[in-house]
Amino acid sequence: MRADFEIGGSSVRPGERVTIDLDVPDLYTHTGITLPVHVIHGRKDGPALFLSGAVHGDEINGVEIIRRILKNKAVNSISGTLLAVPVVNIYGFINKTRYLPDRRDLNRSFPGSGTGSLAARMAHVFLREIVARCTYGIDLHTAAIHRDNLPHLRALMDDPETRRIARAFSMPVVLNTRIGEGTLRKAAEQTGVTVIVYEAGEALRFDEASIRGGVKGVISVMREIGMLPKAKKTTTTYQPLVARASTWVRAPQSGILRSLKSLGAHVDKDELLGIISDPFGDIDKEVRTETQGIIIGRTNIPLVNEGEALFHVARFSRAGEVAGQLEELQNELDPQTDEIKPHEPPII
Repeated sequence: MRADFEIGGSSVRPGERVTIDLDVPDLYTHTGITLPVHVIHGRKDGPALFLSGAVHGDEINGVEIIRRILKNKAVNSISGTLLAVPVVNIYGFINKTRYLPDRRDLNRSFPGSGTGSLAARMAHVFLREIVARCTYGIDLHTAAIHRDNLPHLRALMDDPETRRIARAFSMPVVLNTRIGEGTLRKAAEQTGVTVIVYEAGEALRFDEASIRGGVKGVISVMREIGMLPKAKKTTTTYQPLVARASTWVRAPQSGILRSLKSLGAHVDKDELLGIISDPFGDIDKEVRTETQGIIIGRTNIPLVNEGEALFHVARFSRAGEVAGQLEELQNELDPQTDEIKPHEPPII
């Protein structure tokens, strides 16, 4: 018989699924607030995995991804333990903002401190009660407000175990990014927990394809690490091509941008990405890329200031091959063309 799972001063018995409310600072109105964590403690031994959404409070695709994971009947019989936290930055989520009320970025505040700022205290609670109790983690993000991200992973691919679960997630594009100080990923690495980051969509908007891609990826990882049995049916898998560098193309002047390239587009060096004009059309300035690659992020607002980041280009030596896989993935995640229909109506 497995031991109980201890979290937040509570015990979860094998075979139970419960929601635990972790104590976090109250609102200044004297209204109490907690950080809800859904725990599924399987009857069989296995790894512990955390899923985190809305570390940035306005990035809501991850909230829906986790909801769909928890509604999946397969997770009722997992081996190991699943800790699902749909909304980590509960304060930012309430206010539809990326940041905490103290204007700090939670994903730059780890490992935090029990006696520090609000952001430091939140980071400390999450690291102590969630991350430190797990073996693996998947952190779900979107682009910042007014930007859109192509579904892709960010992972330290030089680490064998991280590379294994990143490949299992099965996304054509992986950025082998360095781990920034203060991030959840950095704190997890220092704690000995393997974490990958899924980036897809934009802030404050649901994107059905990005959500479906996240659900598929999380389930695939759970199968890879032994929390769920291997799939009986053959599913499409993608051997990711890893970009070890990326660059932002910035606005050469202020004005109104007419974008000519979409997310996922394969671009060559010096290719035209868009044109910036003044409102009268008297002055046109071309926006061109300095490198070959795939567009993995772009601004959604045509009104731009000089120096503003417009297009995020990941560098690949075989960018054309990535573009082909992205087209296949897009067709697979489109509920109108997918042969396997979703269990509930897709979000439009």
